[in-house]
Amino acid sequence: MMLDRDELIIRYRVPDRTLPHLRVNFIASLDGAATREGVSGGLGNADDRLVFDTLRMLADVIVVGAGTVRAEGYVGIRQGPADAAWRVRHGLPAQLPVAIVSSRLDLEPSHSLFADAAVRPLVVTHAASPLRRRAELAEVADVLVCGEDVVDPRLMRAELARRGLAQILCEGGPNLFGALIDADCVDELCLTVSPVLEGGPAGRISAGPAAITREMSLLHVLTAGDMLFLRYARRKASSPTA
Repeated sequence: MMLDRDELIIRYRVPDRTLPHLRVNFIASLDGAATREGVSGGLGNADDRLVFDTLRMLADVIVVGAGTVRAEGYVGIRQGPADAAWRVRHGLPAQLPVAIVSSRLDLEPSHSLFADAAVRPLVVTHAASPLRRRAELAEVADVLVCGEDVVDPRLMRAELARRGLAQILCEGGPNLFGALIDADCVDELCLTVSPVLEGGPAGRISAGPAAITREMSLLHVLTAGDMLFLRYARRKASSPTA
């Protein structure tokens, strides 16, 4: 059975859009692989794509690591006519920006993510990143300096909220997710479980130097065929970092 878009909107809406909320969206195989042949899209199907698009439609900004931009072949992000119209009807801008998180700023200003963007993108970096690269990227994006030697997820979250981008959707990759877990900035995880055993060397959906436990509560379970869609939120006892 295919998923219903209207039901997905109800299921994934947050009660108060004014409160900063950082949601992470990933897919994994039954045995924990985050990718197939190096990309996450190989694990998905049309139902997963519908959830993916719905989460984008509900967000204020998409946050993604530069490595994921390169690995997954990100291009200029643009809401389709129906999704853009839904956003406008609900008081949101028709299009939403993407924020690329990068320490080395190994990004070309001519990349499609900048050149074909519907809304001027953002680049999130830190004070020790190359000044020349910052100046070049400032021609095509708003550059946010969040942290001294590494990107500070707390500062990034606060700066995005200050810009009116309180509903943050993070689409990876694993290193960025690991940094968000470490900083206790994850309010929600939406995880698609693909009904395959992948094997091989594929990594997990998060990666980091230290093991840190953050308890989560299950909000819902949806199914479409053998695909599983899980939504988890931080435990109420743990307050989100502003």
